[in-house]
Amino acid sequence: MKYSVVERQLKEVGKRISRYKDELSIADEQLNHLQSEAEDARMKSLVSETAIADQERRGVDQQVESMTRHHQYLVAEIKNLEERQDQLLEKISKITAGRGL
Repeated sequence: MKYSVVERQLKEVGKRISRYKDELSIADEQLNHLQSEAEDARMKSLVSETAIADQERRGVDQQVESMTRHHQYLVAEIKNLEERQDQLLEKISKITAGRGL
C-alpha cells in the first residue's frame, strides 16, 4: 500500500477519534446529569408513592439506560479506531523502513 494512501487513512481515523472523543465528553456530562435526575426521581417516587412519580422515575431510568448504551458505543468505537490507528502507524513504519527513510 502506498504511503500517501496510508497517511490519508491515518488522518481520517485521527479526525474520527477526535470527533468521537468530543461526543464522549458530551455524553459523559449528559449521563451524569441523567443519573442525578434518576436518583431524584427515585427519591420522589419513594416519598410520594404516586403512580405519576413512579412513571416519571421509569422514564428517567429509560433515558439513563439509553445514554449508557450510547456512551458504551462511543467507548467501543474509540477503542476500535485507536486499534486501527495503531495498525496504520505500523504500516507507515514498515513503508518508511522499506524505503530506508
